[in-house]
Amino acid sequence: MKSIDYLNWSLLVFHELDSTYESSKQLDTLLESFATSFVDNKTDFKRVYSSNKALIGVVLNSDENLEELVKFVRKTNPKIPIIVLTEKDSSTIPLQVLNSINLVMNIFEDSIPFLTGQLEIEFEKYIKSIKPIFFGELIDYTQKFKYPWHTPGHAGGLMFMTNPIGKMMLDFYGENTLRADLSISVPELGSLLDDEGPVKDAENNSARVFSADKTYYILNGTSSVNQVIWKGRVTKDNLAFVDRNCHKSLNYGMVITEAIPMYMIPRRNSLGIIGPVKLNEFTKEYIDTMIAENSKLTAEQKKQKIKMSALTNSTYDGLCYNVNKIKETLNNNVENLHFDEAWYAYAKFHPIYKNHYAMTESDNFIEHPPIFASHSTHKLLGAFSQASMLHVKDGTKDKVDFVVFDEAYLMYGSTSPQYSMIASLDVSTAMMDFSGKKLMDETILNAIHFRKRIAQLNKEYASFNQWFFSLWQPEKVSYNGVLTNFEDVPDKYLLENQNCWTLDSSNNWHGFNDIEKDYVMLDPIKLTLKCPGLNIDGNYEEIGIPASILSNYIIDKGVVNEKTDTYSLLFLHSIGTTITKQEALIKVLMDFKKDFDKNTPLIEIFPELVNSYPEKYSTKGLKDHCLDMHKYIIESKLLELMDKAFQIIPKQELTPAEASREVFRGNIEHLPIKDCMNRVAGVIVVPYPPGIPVLMGGEKIDETSKPILDFLLAREEFERIFPGYFSDIHGIEAFVDNDGIRRFHTMVIKN
Repeated sequence: MKSIDYLNWSLLVFHELDSTYESSKQLDTLLESFATSFVDNKTDFKRVYSSNKALIGVVLNSDENLEELVKFVRKTNPKIPIIVLTEKDSSTIPLQVLNSINLVMNIFEDSIPFLTGQLEIEFEKYIKSIKPIFFGELIDYTQKFKYPWHTPGHAGGLMFMTNPIGKMMLDFYGENTLRADLSISVPELGSLLDDEGPVKDAENNSARVFSADKTYYILNGTSSVNQVIWKGRVTKDNLAFVDRNCHKSLNYGMVITEAIPMYMIPRRNSLGIIGPVKLNEFTKEYIDTMIAENSKLTAEQKKQKIKMSALTNSTYDGLCYNVNKIKETLNNNVENLHFDEAWYAYAKFHPIYKNHYAMTESDNFIEHPPIFASHSTHKLLGAFSQASMLHVKDGTKDKVDFVVFDEAYLMYGSTSPQYSMIASLDVSTAMMDFSGKKLMDETILNAIHFRKRIAQLNKEYASFNQWFFSLWQPEKVSYNGVLTNFEDVPDKYLLENQNCWTLDSSNNWHGFNDIEKDYVMLDPIKLTLKCPGLNIDGNYEEIGIPASILSNYIIDKGVVNEKTDTYSLLFLHSIGTTITKQEALIKVLMDFKKDFDKNTPLIEIFPELVNSYPEKYSTKGLKDHCLDMHKYIIESKLLELMDKAFQIIPKQELTPAEASREVFRGNIEHLPIKDCMNRVAGVIVVPYPPGIPVLMGGEKIDETSKPILDFLLAREEFERIFPGYFSDIHGIEAFVDNDGIRRFHTMVIKN
């Protein structure tokens, strides 16, 4: 029983109050060696059972509620031991109950030690059945209490006991964390790079659970997953067809492989939200035209097939592609298809996402090339930071040679892997395999609850002619053939019907006027909160609340969002998000409204900002501040400039790899952005928001691409007008020049 005690498991016992004294006394004796919670009514039983996930078994000493309680338990856990206590024989127990329980036990017919042993056997079987493959072996190994004479040097935490600073760390992380920090010198746990032992078994199990033909555990993040995929399938001068809304690691993938990129341009709506690539960009005709018009390609290169096509799925704001539609449209016109699903690892586990994820199981009737998916398992599932998965599905005709592909994997894998990270990937897999559908049911339903709460509050404030925040979501949904207000549609219907979330041109709540039918859906658990200031038609409103101000406000109140755009914020409603957490966000939004309406002085709200820039903010209230920034955004045409900048693909003078070589040779200049006209970018330039590259290394800033320069200069000026609201732009450094003016600088290739 040591492993059970170690994991702090407990028993839940339903014991009716009208039981005989002898029965109660015998039961107490039987259970005295177990941590036990007693309840005497079904309401408390259901509440305790639902809230306690460390139950090792359920004991039912009841006749009247027996069938109901057994059904309730089995609905959520098909494996947990259910023991029925009775002073009669089992003939009085319904057949359906007998088929669903583990033991019928008469506590007067055998000795207590014997009955205790029977319970222990059931509990051990249960632990063994749910214990993840690798994590289980890791637990068992650390419980052998071996003396380590191998790396890592802290020797299971012993080093930290020799020093008060180390003791601090030992106390914080706990002994088990450090004893489980092992090295490849432990053969019992297998090898990540040699693909053997429990590690291999865990990866194979993940492949089964995520519907892949092969899965790799990668411990240095999805940035490395993306580069492994490209290194394993793409080489010098191969053609790549890439979503411009790609993570910067894909750009580095093109640098490393020396591929020649062409780009798909994602749509943007009037709110600035990044939308989907047009479906016709996957057609053979469009791809052939792109190749034919690319002046960088030689006549021989133009005869090539696209080696890799890469698409971000889902987008930051939760737009998910119908993968089968893309496969049908591509019609095998590319050799490899890569979906960067960093934020979307949970999609396989709920039918609401059917056909909208890379490893979809309904693709055996569509011809397709090998498909690769990148999963940041640490982002929205339960893995530790940097723990990611790479999933591969063979093509219908072209199969992946994994012996060759492994060479790319080995290039990016450490020979000193972190075993706790491996365990976290194993556990994430096991959790979703065990109850993924239920977990996602609860998560989506809770997200729907939050969406409705915001919609109801917005409507209530509007009845008093007051503003409030809203969510980017359908305002109306087709329910029983009638367009019905979103908040009036039953939760269960929204949970079970994908069409409620599918973007449609006839119900244009989303702002993408030319959206294709059944092509893209909104992920219910990605919550884009809209601030007053800009409507879906692109018209500015009288009251405007720039999202950066709201973001700073809620952070100071202990609520942290994922992404901040100009007039919107993104919140991720992940597994484990509670109603209490929702209410904390709602409360802080209501507090912001109160402070805005009262025009609370900024010194009370952002004292650090005011003290840093007193000449700008000391006389302002929150409302003044919001309206000043809103007015500036309108008058400077900042959003219009942004929109124009992202509709342009500049002329490619050098490939990303060629530009990178020039950078590392030192053949570059550091110039203010204002002086970059007719120069070639040395590095990728990615403004956040929106997180899409405006420039890739090797692209030229000329008269055609001047809107990009105009936008960057407008952002630069915005930061001078509103100090303290400094942006994050990859590839840009901002500092004060000799003339005392703060400017953006970047690297360009020397002429």
